[in-house]
Amino acid sequence: MSDSSEQLDDIDRRILNTLQIDASHTNAELAELVHVSQPTCLRRVKQLTERGVIERQVAIVAPDKVGARLTAIVEITLDVQAADRMEEFESVVADEGAVLQCYRVSPGPDFVLMVQVADMPAYHALAHRLFTTHSNVRNVKAYFSTFRSKFETRIAV
Repeated sequence: MSDSSEQLDDIDRRILNTLQIDASHTNAELAELVHVSQPTCLRRVKQLTERGVIERQVAIVAPDKVGARLTAIVEITLDVQAADRMEEFESVVADEGAVLQCYRVSPGPDFVLMVQVADMPAYHALAHRLFTTHSNVRNVKAYFSTFRSKFETRIAV
């Protein structure tokens, strides 16, 4: 982030902070909120998007409202940590909709996954599909959320 953060001025930061709170603002509303003209605001958002600072704009859905009530934080350790085997595992989990996030981590396990499923039987089916049938998975350790006290997508800029 050092390259991009050095190139962000106060206007960029105001735009990013405002969009992270609510990306549904029209350009006119956003311009007013960050105290710039509408053309300036539109140009800045376009530049931030082109530079990859804004990756995408999404709606955040309440998991319990769509039947995805179980959150699992899953640690995965592979037998072989060669680059191609790590990438192979990443491509398997990338195709699985219930895996919301996948991180390579160090030290400890090789990966930490954030998984959102309907219930324990759905988790069991996912674990069978992704972990027990994958020949390179050596160890799986799952933690199941009993209460979410904080969930934030906003990055302080």
